[in-house]
Order: sequence, then structure tokens, then C-alpha cells
Amino acid sequence: MAVPRNRNSNARKNSKRSHHAKKPKYATVCSHCNTPRLPHTACSSCGAYHNTPPAAKEA
Repeated sequence: MAVPRNRNSNARKNSKRSHHAKKPKYATVCSHCNTPRLPHTACSSCGAYHNTPPAAKEA
């Protein structure tokens, strides 16, 4: 098992974590109804997914 040789300072520890911040989620536009939606998901307003016709909504 690996053992750390020296202690990392707080500045060095935090600079290693500088790229761990959350990235914003980008919305795309639905090709059928032009409403914003998350990528790789079905449209919440019309039900279309990946250039397929909108699915029939269940009650």
C-alpha cells in the first residue's frame, strides 16, 4: 500500500481540486417543438427523442 512521503499543504491540495467544480448543464433545442431540453433525454413537452416522432402521451 502506498504511503505519502510528505504532507501536502492546503494550497497544494486545493489547487489539485481546481478542476473538480461542477460544470453547467447545457440545454439543446427540440427539433420538433423548439423548446429547450437536456441532451440525450426525451423532450418533456412533446416526447420526441433523437429525430423520432413525438410519442403519444399517456394519461
